[in-house]
Amino acid sequence: MPDTQHITPKQKILQDTFGRKITYLRLSVTDRCDLRCTYCMAENMSFLPKSEVLSLEEMLSLSRIFMERGVRRIRLSGGEPLVRKNIIWLFEHLGAEISAGNLDELTLTTNGTQLRQMAKPLYDAGVRRINISLDTLDPVLFKKITRRDQLSVVLDGIEAALSAGLAVKINTVAVKGINDAEIASLLQWTQNKGLDLTLIETMPLGTVSDAREDTYMPLSVVKDQLDQQFTLTPSAYRTGGPARYFTVNGGTNKLGLITPLTNNFCDGCNRMRVTCTGRIYMCLGQDNHVDLRTALRSDTPTESLNACIDKALGEKPKRHDFAMIDGKMQGKISRPMSQTGG
Repeated sequence: MPDTQHITPKQKILQDTFGRKITYLRLSVTDRCDLRCTYCMAENMSFLPKSEVLSLEEMLSLSRIFMERGVRRIRLSGGEPLVRKNIIWLFEHLGAEISAGNLDELTLTTNGTQLRQMAKPLYDAGVRRINISLDTLDPVLFKKITRRDQLSVVLDGIEAALSAGLAVKINTVAVKGINDAEIASLLQWTQNKGLDLTLIETMPLGTVSDAREDTYMPLSVVKDQLDQQFTLTPSAYRTGGPARYFTVNGGTNKLGLITPLTNNFCDGCNRMRVTCTGRIYMCLGQDNHVDLRTALRSDTPTESLNACIDKALGEKPKRHDFAMIDGKMQGKISRPMSQTGG
């Protein structure tokens, strides 16, 4: 339940037309990334001009509006959030909101390439846990997937994060014919290091070089394979997010499965997503959105933003449109994940 003591009488708790309370904001701080994962973006990406991207000060103001409406958790994402210039400034100011009692948690999703230098500053700013995207432990395959030879840098970043005191969860996209044979070894590696692992089905977001149907790997198949090597027990653990969790071999570390195509996960949705351009997307799997940037830069930003947020709440759909029917992905979105925020 959101903490309502910080909400002024004129403001309303964020609740959509289906009764779902929104307490979680995912804010993309940039569409830029220093990797080029094949399932996520093209090799030669055209990134947004600076004029279209919110300033860090605008992102802080926007975050505070959401906090005043009951958001208690904020995750910064990208692209790769840590390539945004001066991004630690935003982490520090949002971290201060935790100390002030206005926010419960500040997290991020990262590819890990910048963590050798930034893990300790993140911890000092108030971050206590992070998600790191990692699809393989094989350096040759890592270079093939990301188009960059950076696996050793990412692994060093993971160690730096752990040394700094950050809890680390690994996110892995299952890609048929690419890393599907490695998922068991990834799970064993995370178990050995005391990390949680979340597997994610590839989603039909953006234009990539290969047909997504050719590389789609249903996690129901992956789980059947993992059941041959591990004892996976359904867990009651929930974060409010889309993952279903399992304990592994009776231990404390968890395996999460995010299955947008084989098992719709929208009933408990507690989040909104805002892009680095200030667009609020009511659903990852739909293109309808509301422009917050114009409101933020208006003469009456607070009133205009609250009106836009109310409009977005009224239009938040019951579920996404992703599906796999007769071997074809349904609900394809031209917008790349790097623009929406992972």
